[in-house]
Amino acid sequence: MSSIPHPPRLLLLGSNHPTTWIVYNRLVREFGLFDAIIEEPVSKWRLLRVRARKLGWPKVISQVGFVALLRPILSYLSSKRVHAICRRDDLETKRPYTPAIRDVSNINAPETIEMIAACNPDLVIVNGTRILKPSLLNRIKVPIINSHHGITPMYRGAHGGYWALHEKDPANCGVTVHLIDEGIDTGSIISQALISPEAIDTYISYPYLQIAAALPLLVATVQACARGELKTFAKQGLSRIWYHPGFFQYIIARLRGVR
Repeated sequence: MSSIPHPPRLLLLGSNHPTTWIVYNRLVREFGLFDAIIEEPVSKWRLLRVRARKLGWPKVISQVGFVALLRPILSYLSSKRVHAICRRDDLETKRPYTPAIRDVSNINAPETIEMIAACNPDLVIVNGTRILKPSLLNRIKVPIINSHHGITPMYRGAHGGYWALHEKDPANCGVTVHLIDEGIDTGSIISQALISPEAIDTYISYPYLQIAAALPLLVATVQACARGELKTFAKQGLSRIWYHPGFFQYIIARLRGVR
């Protein structure tokens, strides 16, 4: 457990996903038990409609084809590699049984915002929720941080590690811990780290390499918050949002070695 004399009161806002439990379990190990609020998945149909307004239905249908047809195959083929990463880096992927974890339907609902405020946190850590609305951000007057699977500002959105490799940009394949603002992964950067995938790694295993790289950054962020020394910086680069690859987009990239 951390040696800092008075660890800040932590609160995790997340989704029921292995990476959320990896973050929660590691921080509990470092700083002791703390509250977590877990929201239900957002309706897939709603997500598709929102994305179609941005990208158009042809791109979205291609992305659905990738998610529905190719990703399950990749998950099966990558399962041994994911397990190996979890063993090597001591990543605990299971939800612990504790009343400190509560489930809600929507992280932005007024009753959830009041639940968050009642926890009286000093620092809020986010992993995998929907976009936090201004009503929440304006109500919670403490740092709210996110561990993002990509190097910002170049790889905002989804699967930043995969897209960095897709774009032949391994120097920006990594993770970012940043403050959350009203944008999508646009907040001030606290820290970043790179990963070095092996030839066996894929779209499925990159996030596990990334979350393993993010854990020391998150621990250091909590410690900096406890000391009142939390600092941020801005990084120059073309800002862009990324989504799932399309069906044929992934296949073409795979043929040139981007797994």
